[in-house]
Amino acid sequence: MARVLSGMQPTGRLHIGHYLGVLNNYNHLQNEHECFFMVANLHSLTAFYSDYSQIQSFIEPLVSDWLAAGIDPEKAVIFLQSDVPEHSELSTILSMYTPVSWLTRNPTYKEKQENIDKDIDSHGFLGYPVLQAADILLYQASLVPIGEDQLPHLELTREIARRFNHYNRKGEQDVFKIPDAALSNFPKVLGTDGRKMSKSYANTLILSEPEEEITKKMRQMKTDTARVRRDDPGNPENCPVFTYYDFFAPELKSNVDKECRTAAIGCKDCKAQLLEKMQPRLEPFREKRAETLAKPDLIPEILNHGAKAARETAKNTMAQVKEFMGMKTYSSL
Repeated sequence: MARVLSGMQPTGRLHIGHYLGVLNNYNHLQNEHECFFMVANLHSLTAFYSDYSQIQSFIEPLVSDWLAAGIDPEKAVIFLQSDVPEHSELSTILSMYTPVSWLTRNPTYKEKQENIDKDIDSHGFLGYPVLQAADILLYQASLVPIGEDQLPHLELTREIARRFNHYNRKGEQDVFKIPDAALSNFPKVLGTDGRKMSKSYANTLILSEPEEEITKKMRQMKTDTARVRRDDPGNPENCPVFTYYDFFAPELKSNVDKECRTAAIGCKDCKAQLLEKMQPRLEPFREKRAETLAKPDLIPEILNHGAKAARETAKNTMAQVKEFMGMKTYSSL
């Protein structure tokens, strides 16, 4: 049984991209491995440092989305990142081993600076991959569930771990395991504008939205831009809507592909038949989420229990880190 670490930032309501790309992966992993699922509120500070209350307001709704999607606190450790101070401690140590050039070459560093309408030109934003590495290495995770676009982030974690191990190896023994990726079956879910679905781009289909709102957004969703008229043949490979058939209606995908290419079906009809399959799949999620939020003590209890379990593992790792570094502890606290 491998150990898994993954997390999400509480920066807004979860969307279908999270559901297809992340939460379904979590569901499978929790039944096969030892899983730690983290609400990454410290990472959220890169963009919301000026008003933490925004982050706080999203923490419990985020966990309710996880529970509604089938994440089970009896099978996985669910915890809040800031409840485990060892994350920040290990991040500080690892930052001393991380060259600045490794951080500035991060492929999402400049992309986010260009696309996010917030002041994120900070030390924390530049160095957040180090905190990300600390998150993973603190639990000695063997597997990290990610999409293909996040592989460079994981490789940076691997490089930091190797560098730390190089300087602090004891004979043949290393401190940190080198983690591997557990790639999602849906590595890139497209948004309503054709770009990757992201809260930053305002192109999302929110999981907790009512049926009418999902329907409205789907009807407005971008399709093959080269298909101008109803009788023009389309190319499903260029259509964001078509990608949703993989999950919500795989049995219709082959026929839709053929009908689109021959103009036997229009974009309006294509969206309509997808919605007929999609909405019934989302309704149980909405119902379970509402049930969870109706129990105000449930999520705090889950996070409290999860923090205790996470800290036990984190303390053991930090003790090992300090031992290998030769860093003595004089305090009994």
